[in-house]
Amino acid sequence: MSGSSRKKKPLPGLQQIFESIKGKRPSHHHQGPVGLYRCHGVNLWNISGLVRKYPEDDGRSLIGALRLAAFRLVEAGLEVKPGLETLLHVLQLASKTGATLAELGNNDIAASVLTSAAKYEEMLRGASDPDGSHRQSKACATIVYFSSRMEAAWKEGNYTVAEFMSQKIMDNEQRLALPVHDRLMLAAKFHGIGKSMLQDQTGPHRNKPSDAVLWLQRAFSIIDQLEDSMIHGIPQLRISILRSLARAYFLSESFDSAEATLEELAPSIDFSSDSASSEYQELRWLRLGVCRRRGAADSAVLEAYKPIIDNIELSESSLTDILQDLRSHSSQHMLVTNVNQHLLQRTLGCHTPDTDYVDRVLLSLIIHCSKDDNHSRAIEVIDAAFTSVCDADIQLKCVPATACLSLLWRYGDRHYNAKRWSEAADWFVAGSHRLLRDVSPTSTSKCFRKAALCYMEQKQYARASVVIRRCPSNEAATHYVTFLIAIHQGLDDEATEAVQNILDAPDFDRRMLLLATQISHASEMKTVLLKVLEALLKTLKVTNSGETVVEAMVLLRCIIRLALKLLMDPTANKLTLIKCVVNHFQTAKVLVNAACEQKAIALIIKDVSWLWRTAYNCAVQGCSDWEGYQEQISALFDLARDLLIAYCESSPVEVDSDLHVHLINASFSGVSGRVFAARELKSSGNSDVNRLRDLATEIKTCRARIVEVIEKHIIVDRSDSVRIQYFLHTLHVFETEILVQLKEWDQVLLLVDDIAKGGPLAIGTYEAIADILWAEKDCPVNVLCGGLEAILLASLDNNALSVEKFSRWLRAICTIILARNTPADRIKAIGYVEQAVTVMEQSIENEEPYPMDERFWLLSTSYNTGFESLEASMLDEAKRWFESSTIICKFVPGGTESAKKASVAYFTDSSIH
Repeated sequence: MSGSSRKKKPLPGLQQIFESIKGKRPSHHHQGPVGLYRCHGVNLWNISGLVRKYPEDDGRSLIGALRLAAFRLVEAGLEVKPGLETLLHVLQLASKTGATLAELGNNDIAASVLTSAAKYEEMLRGASDPDGSHRQSKACATIVYFSSRMEAAWKEGNYTVAEFMSQKIMDNEQRLALPVHDRLMLAAKFHGIGKSMLQDQTGPHRNKPSDAVLWLQRAFSIIDQLEDSMIHGIPQLRISILRSLARAYFLSESFDSAEATLEELAPSIDFSSDSASSEYQELRWLRLGVCRRRGAADSAVLEAYKPIIDNIELSESSLTDILQDLRSHSSQHMLVTNVNQHLLQRTLGCHTPDTDYVDRVLLSLIIHCSKDDNHSRAIEVIDAAFTSVCDADIQLKCVPATACLSLLWRYGDRHYNAKRWSEAADWFVAGSHRLLRDVSPTSTSKCFRKAALCYMEQKQYARASVVIRRCPSNEAATHYVTFLIAIHQGLDDEATEAVQNILDAPDFDRRMLLLATQISHASEMKTVLLKVLEALLKTLKVTNSGETVVEAMVLLRCIIRLALKLLMDPTANKLTLIKCVVNHFQTAKVLVNAACEQKAIALIIKDVSWLWRTAYNCAVQGCSDWEGYQEQISALFDLARDLLIAYCESSPVEVDSDLHVHLINASFSGVSGRVFAARELKSSGNSDVNRLRDLATEIKTCRARIVEVIEKHIIVDRSDSVRIQYFLHTLHVFETEILVQLKEWDQVLLLVDDIAKGGPLAIGTYEAIADILWAEKDCPVNVLCGGLEAILLASLDNNALSVEKFSRWLRAICTIILARNTPADRIKAIGYVEQAVTVMEQSIENEEPYPMDERFWLLSTSYNTGFESLEASMLDEAKRWFESSTIICKFVPGGTESAKKASVAYFTDSSIH
């Protein structure tokens, strides 16, 4: 019979046909058709067992129709008083047919059949069985009837009848005599009803977990008695019943019973070949629920979690289930930690590049640890988790690694904002683990920097220093944190070194220096502030716009002002600070020149004014306070001069004459300082010829600059004019001194001739140059003599030389020229002696007479030279010498006798010749 050729006739039609047959069945006098009905009924029943099942039709409707027809035919063929065996047979047919129809939902027909079955059950109960040979058969048939009635009543929703029938079954001890197969089926029916009650707890009538417990207990009591049977299906049904019973106990809050039931199931779960099935996982979850509801210890709950994790089929949903379930234990930190760790080990064992299970568990673990009151434990757990991932040779991807870092930083920031510095540092350091470092190396430095800041807030500067040293040395941010640590410790050297490192870093950010400026200023660490400002200045790039020049000038003014303040400290490093001041004035000069070229000097004209004045005043102050720094002081005067020149040339209005005076003062002071420095070098034997030549050129330039100002007639104050003339004379002395050191004798003579024309104010110059020439051992005689002569003549012309100085210089000149002993020199010498006689005569009435020793020297020299001339027959020359000696005799003690002697000698010798 094929599935397509089945002819299904509605069951009500068959019912009517068989009712008509039943009403017309023959009396016991006509037995022929009875056997025929019964035979057809049995055949139909047997045929119902041969119906094939197809995917599109399981054949149950046809089976139901066949069984109904078979039952009615058999029923129609019954005798009026059927025998015991017939009743047994008919009752079983009726019971099974009713159960089949009830299963198909044909409740009315099923009720009709089962009503007939009730009549046969009653007849069977009253049937005689004297020897009891059919007692077991009667019990079996009766129980089958009760179970069919029970099942049909349940399906109809008649729970009272179903309950009544189930009770009758359980009260009937004869059920134990049923065949194993029938008892298995009976247990399955009880289980099915109990299970359906669990699945539908919203019904209006008695669908409570406690009611389901009764049904499932009955099912278990039946199946439990079949435990030793080897029939297939009993162990599976037993496990299924226990599973449902455990769930029913749990839902009815009988947790002890639920736990006991689960304990009984444990061996079958553990040794099952399919221990990871959904049914077994459900039991494990149930066990966890029981532990949770009973308030079991954390260890028990953990043991409940472990088999769930071990047997779970990892997927997004299953992992989510476990992680969400753990939220119910959020206050049990150790439990959640242990579960997460166990789950992590499970995910590590089945990790693939396409899954993110490890990532999710790590994130869950971090989130949970952030809520743990035991901070040390939380950090240890996170570190252990990261280490286990590394040990498993698993590398996180960029996104999950970033997520982990974000969480660690978030919780670190939370502690930081709450001023729990140590805890915050631990969270930040946790982000430096090699698991995350391998993915994002730059984040490690950020972690260490954050941790160092925490320790710094806690005033644990040593720990902060240790942590920050773990960062690479080529990051500006790292050096900035080092700077902060040094600032808080008051370590100037370390702070300045950090500033330089910031400047040298490849990722330098100028904003760091701006912040460092504020911090060092607030900390009143002037030395550090100076270095920061210098670093800021180095970062500027001068452009044609002029804006950068303005900013640079502001920085320079701040730097210079700060350096000068530091110089007021007696303990300051003067050499470094003075060099710093000079260097920054030089930088300012460069910027001013650049601004002039860019026609942007107007933007900084006030700065230029401040700069030259400050440089000038600083140099003046240095003259009294900076002993041993002549070179730097001279440089400051030069810088003041150059800046003042730039200011004068760029000023939109005519400048005051005072500025030109300051210009001359600065120029002269700069040269003077260098001359003094050259003298020190000479005294130490370290003269530098090239440096001396440069200095000589500089002196000439300075003289030319001063002369240029004088010729413009800008200087109106007479005292200023006089002082400037003195500057020129002093420069002549300086130039002579340098030229003498350079052995430039021709230049010396030219310079002396120029000096001799200097007028009455040059008296000091005359004396100084004479001293220089006289003291120089290597000075040629002609140079010395020429110089002295020129100076002497100039002094006489201007009457500006003391008698004593005159007498000494004259003696020197006469000694030199007489030693040469040329006619011209002798004539020149007698002229000087005659001039000396004149001075001698004039000085008698003065407070400063001609020195007596010089008078005697003149007397003896005149007499002796005259005598020599006389012997050489140079009568005229001898006459002049003797005349001079005669006059000189008037001014020396015993001069009369000397004069007579000279006259006698002259006339005697002259008469001879």
